[in-house]
Amino acid sequence: MERNPIVAGQFYPGEADTLRSELHKLTDKNAQKEDVLGMVVPHAGYMFSGPVAGATFSRTKFKGTFVIMGPNHTGRGAPFSIMPEGTWKTPLGDVDIDTDLGAQILQGSDYLEEDSTAHLFEHSIEVQLPFLQFFEPDIKIVPIVVAATGGDIYKEIGRSIARAAKELQRDIVIVASSDMTHYEPQESADRKDHQAIESILRLDEDELLERVENLGITMCGYGPAVSMISAAKELGAGEGELVQYRTSGDVLGDYSSVVGYAGILIKRRRYYAPDGRIS
Repeated sequence: MERNPIVAGQFYPGEADTLRSELHKLTDKNAQKEDVLGMVVPHAGYMFSGPVAGATFSRTKFKGTFVIMGPNHTGRGAPFSIMPEGTWKTPLGDVDIDTDLGAQILQGSDYLEEDSTAHLFEHSIEVQLPFLQFFEPDIKIVPIVVAATGGDIYKEIGRSIARAAKELQRDIVIVASSDMTHYEPQESADRKDHQAIESILRLDEDELLERVENLGITMCGYGPAVSMISAAKELGAGEGELVQYRTSGDVLGDYSSVVGYAGILIKRRRYYAPDGRIS
């Protein structure tokens, strides 16, 4: 199946040359790269969340496949939807799905279903692709969309991703596509978002779920974040880093009702040799 872009010309430029120019402004190819297992990256229009997304991707050592998990904003399709084969189109060209990895993840999960309907009009994965193509034109992806559910299902999906990567000896990065608090005053959004960010940096899925529920944090991709953390820990994650946090108020100058955007890296565990060197 070919999945055509639905927010090109809206969330990001629809012409290839204009899009490349915009991505050049939003990224830093000379930034220090990290061995990243997982990421949280926002998915709003580039005008708002592009600087955060660009800074976060700029810090990432690119690998062969990115597993990109997004929330289901549309309500379409199966609740836990994976596209194990096909091509996603953007103004910069085609992005192929890693069919071997997609099939292995699907086979190993009790909950994921092969489904394209959930992906057809969902923007949360699409907006990440031009950033990937800008750094690595031949990058491959596995797209997964998840609906609201309990934490145990999110964790199981994460573990199925990790198992598949290990079985295929595939070096991957798992992207949780998520914006943070939606449409609250800046002070409230900042306070709530940093509670969620703190849990992610500690790699504590249960605390993240608890804080989202108890504090009423309207983070749309908390489910993908839980799956990403679970997978990353299985693959050897050791620490998180907040790359950047901004809100829509920083763009518009109106802080009365903002949306938050966080860029987070989940990095591989470091090992210390007897001589003190880090490996």
